[in-house]
Amino acid sequence: MGVVRTTYLIDEQGKEMKKRIAYGIVTFILLAIEVLIALFVHDAFVRPYIGDVLVVVVIYTFVRIFIPERCRLLPLFVFLFAAGVEVLQLFHIVDLLGLGANRFFRVLIGSVFDMKDVLCYAVGCLILGGYEVIRYRKNLQDEDKLENNI
Repeated sequence: MGVVRTTYLIDEQGKEMKKRIAYGIVTFILLAIEVLIALFVHDAFVRPYIGDVLVVVVIYTFVRIFIPERCRLLPLFVFLFAAGVEVLQLFHIVDLLGLGANRFFRVLIGSVFDMKDVLCYAVGCLILGGYEVIRYRKNLQDEDKLENNI
């Protein structure tokens, strides 16, 4: 019985590491897309809307590198974080931190509050919430299959 349990734990650790690597790759790719959008796309839709939807996905996948399982409420936490940063823009947080002259930080943190950004964050987090529901259901099915095989 101990050998089966040890083998199961090693298998689970391997799966978790694969998930961490996958989330790392996805984070890198999405971050590259975000940078390309910021540098080269100057339109009225992709940069302001798709970019804001993607930014919460980047944050989500980055956190999932460190917490690949559990925390089904992560999309909510990501939304609260993103909305909080947006609200801080009302108070000119970049200038208060003394980073206003640095273009990188003005772009990274943002300098102008816009309610549309918060709505885009919400859309991105709703998509992530749907992903979490699908992931949770798949995990339940996998656990049922495992129990039936033992």
